[in-house]
Amino acid sequence: MSKEIQQNKGNSALIIRPLVADDRSQWESLWREYLAFYETELPHEVYDSTFSRMLSGKDSEFHCKLAVLDGRPVGLVHYLFHRHGWSIENTCYLQDLYADPSVRGTGVGRALIEAVYKAADEHGATSTYWNTQHFNKTARVLYDRIAQLTPFLKYVRRK
Repeated sequence: MSKEIQQNKGNSALIIRPLVADDRSQWESLWREYLAFYETELPHEVYDSTFSRMLSGKDSEFHCKLAVLDGRPVGLVHYLFHRHGWSIENTCYLQDLYADPSVRGTGVGRALIEAVYKAADEHGATSTYWNTQHFNKTARVLYDRIAQLTPFLKYVRRK
């Protein structure tokens, strides 16, 4: 399985690579910005747990790739392989995708999604899917170009 994807963005080299232990502070900063967009805050223990899980190397845990531009992390994607009742092979769930506002529109988001597509293909997953909120218009422009919108609605348990 390839570990790193490089792309040229003008005079800058964009690298998509797996998360490593030394990325903790940059990863946490990017994920906090992502969560702030969705008006969400999480306890510190969740950051610790999530980061640890992504470094475990287990197929059943979340994976993370970072987009690094000129040596600076500018984006992240979290994804998970899981079983599906309609398929023998696993499917891939892309849970979180974030690109720093300063690099939006430069291909960073697309490169992160394509890296997940590649990982899903290498893993033998039959599909890759994700959710977004209807008002996330900027991201949906990209999603409409590289994926198919489904008619499914999401419901969650009331407590």
